[in-house]
Order: sequence, then C-alpha cells, then structure tokens
Amino acid sequence: MALTGSQQILEAIKRSARPLICVSAGAGADGYAAALGLSRVLRKLDRRADIVAADGAAPGTLSFLDGHGAVKTAVDHLRRFVIELDLSAAKVKELSYETKDGKLLIHVTPASGSFDPKDLKVSDTGFRYDLLVCVGAADFEACGELFRAHPDFFYATPVINVDHRPENEHFGQFNVVDVTASACGEVCHDLVESLDPSLMDEETATAFLTGMIAKTKSFTRPNVTPKTLQTAGKLVAHGARREEAVRRLYRTRSVQTLRLWGRALARLKQDADAPLVWSALSRQDFLHAGAEDADVEDVIDELITSSPDAKVTALVYETADRSVRALVQAEHPFDALALCGPLGATGTREHARLRFPDRDAVQAERLLLERLRAQMKNRPA
Repeated sequence: MALTGSQQILEAIKRSARPLICVSAGAGADGYAAALGLSRVLRKLDRRADIVAADGAAPGTLSFLDGHGAVKTAVDHLRRFVIELDLSAAKVKELSYETKDGKLLIHVTPASGSFDPKDLKVSDTGFRYDLLVCVGAADFEACGELFRAHPDFFYATPVINVDHRPENEHFGQFNVVDVTASACGEVCHDLVESLDPSLMDEETATAFLTGMIAKTKSFTRPNVTPKTLQTAGKLVAHGARREEAVRRLYRTRSVQTLRLWGRALARLKQDADAPLVWSALSRQDFLHAGAEDADVEDVIDELITSSPDAKVTALVYETADRSVRALVQAEHPFDALALCGPLGATGTREHARLRFPDRDAVQAERLLLERLRAQMKNRPA
C-alpha cells in the first residue's frame, strides 16, 4: 500500500542521520520560530538538526524560544571526504589515527586475514547533511549564500519544502505548502499533527504560535482565517505561552531600540499620492541610540504599526561597515520583491532587503523612492 505524504516525510526523516534546517531570506520571526520548533520535533525523533539562516542570527526578540542561540549564520565544512573500506574479505579489529608531518595516518587492523589496496576507495562527493528542510523559501535562491556557495548540495539532497506563500515553486521532493495558512508556524503545526501529535510539546507549540503571532501582527492581518484561529487554539491547548510570545514580540523593547525608533519616527515621511511611508537612519543615529544593525527589524515593525494606512514601508540605513542597505515591507496588493526587483532585492513578497554598494544614503533613498513610486503607480501586484 502506498505511503501517504506525511508517512513519506516521516520515513525520510527516519532515514536521515544529519538533517539541516534552512531559514530563507526574508522569512522573519515566523521563519526562525518555525525552524526552532521543527528542530525540537526532530530531536524527539532522535535526529539532531542544525539550523542556518540566510539573514543571520535569530533576532533577540525570540531569545525565549528553545534553541535560539544555536542558529548558524553559515555552514562550514559542508562537503565530506569519504574513505570507504570493503569489509567483505576481512573485519576490523582496531581503528586509530594520528597526524604526522602534516599528514593524517589512519591505522586499520584486521581481525583476521588482510586488507588489499583495492579494498579502499575514496571520494569527496559526500555531504555532511543528508536531509534539507527549507522554511519559508519560494525557491532555492531564497536560501541565500548557502545555495550560492553549494548548489550541488541542494540538487543532491532530499528536500522538505515548508511554506505558505502562493509563489512557492514546489522545488522539494516533499512539498508541505499550504497557501491558505497564515504563517509557516501554522503549516508546521499541521505537519507535526499529521506525523504524530505526541511530538508536540509546550516548547514546540510556543515556537509555532510565536511564528503565527509575528506573521499576523497578533492576528490583526487580513490573512487570518477561522482555521488560523483554530490552529492557534490547538497550540495554546498544547501549552503554548501566548502571553509571553506577545510580550516578547511587541511589549519588550530595549532602550536602545526605542531611541532608534524615535529617530526613525522623527524622519518619517509619507507620499501624497501613494500608500507609501519611509524613513532613514544614519550611522550617527545608531551611535547616539547605542543600537546595532539588528535593531532595524524592530524599527520597521514599529513604523508599520505607526502607519496603519500605508501599504508599503521602507527604511534606508547605514550599517556598521558603512554600507547602505534598505528594508521594504509590503502588504497586499503590492509585492515587495516585484517593487524592488531591478535593484537586486532578496526576500519575499512581504519583506525585501536591498544593498546599495556604490551609493551613499541620500542617493540610495532617492533611487529607492523613484523605483517604489513608479512601480506602485504602474504595476501593483
């Protein structure tokens, strides 16, 4: 009898010795939280998974979630060098190694008989991970530097694709894509429930619910459906700490972040002819506020909250290395990636990131605004 989709995914996980979870660019707090929850589920299945994120370390607002500090910014030594020894003629009694004169010497003592050089084969085609779980990625490119540096890994490794957006290209061998869901956290809840409900515990439920709260702005966005609220209720029933998630996401801001937010609000501007607001932060703003580059995520969220009529919000800022970057968030009917595409944007329909390597902050702001105004006027999604 053929296995169901959920059974196939469970078998793929059980066959895996070392899974890797990748959080896509622009997945935001929802993507990170969903990945942390999935990592915990895999641990319950006796599979230790690493997490790598295209946008870097997990935001500080998620520090209350289990495994927060384990999110990697890059994966080192992805490819393995494999030494294969045929044991059909002799069994191994003892194995040891040493380094000498810059060389690795591996000593293999047979239990009986002997090994022949033809019994030995070496290769460098093996990978450190044998299963990839992509969270919030519309395609492989959304996995950022991991894909750009190791495209062969993506094509040679089974992929579980977890997402909720309609632009997803269903690139995985196993596609867990629900376009009716509000967030990756909701999709992950449904996946775990279909695999084995007993895998859900308080920490996992809190992670998934946190993702849903972040993505829906505490269930105030138009993408919230009756099923979304039902799923949230199930997660609370599993012990999800809703109050803590809301407090950490929206009610807890460092003094440094509040100072930076104040500087961004002081420069907030609104377009007279389009639902567009924007602001800019110089390096001096960060220094005076005592804030770091990572704080801009919280700042743009606050700008959105402060501008309920805006459909597109942009923030141009200077980083610690003096480069100029921008964040653009868009709501239906606009697509952040489509609005900023020719400028080399990465991310999702809702959240795009840009870099301006050859421009100063004033030039970058002018270029971005010209692009946004033209696209919003002529080609809304």
